[in-house]
Amino acid sequence: METPSGESTAPLPIEGGKGTLELRPDGVLHLKWDRGIHIASADARAAMDVVNLLCADTSHPMLVDMETTRSVSRGARSTFSIPCGASRIALLGSSPVDRLLANFFLGLHSPPCPTHFFTSRDIALDWLIRPDATEAPD
Repeated sequence: METPSGESTAPLPIEGGKGTLELRPDGVLHLKWDRGIHIASADARAAMDVVNLLCADTSHPMLVDMETTRSVSRGARSTFSIPCGASRIALLGSSPVDRLLANFFLGLHSPPCPTHFFTSRDIALDWLIRPDATEAPD
């Protein structure tokens, strides 16, 4: 899968400078947040705007690399609940804090598409790419 112009993308900066988003050659969107940041509502909206720009009229699975994200505001969590171009979302973290942030979001909000937390990049990507997967294998 590719952009409307028919190509994968190099990482595009998210307005505000807290992360990047790219459409990988395998069709997976990769949203990578910088280390130690606080994600505010404006940051979440800026990321979703780039997701929608890259997806245009199609949808893509999305890997969200949130390792070492410090915090996510209430407004950002609400923004992440709005449907966008992502068809399924894998939240990737490595620490107990990452898991706590993800579980807090998933417990309070209804994600717009299937969304699961993973600590393994390989397992997360497998779940994203397999269209028949209905539940996270982890």
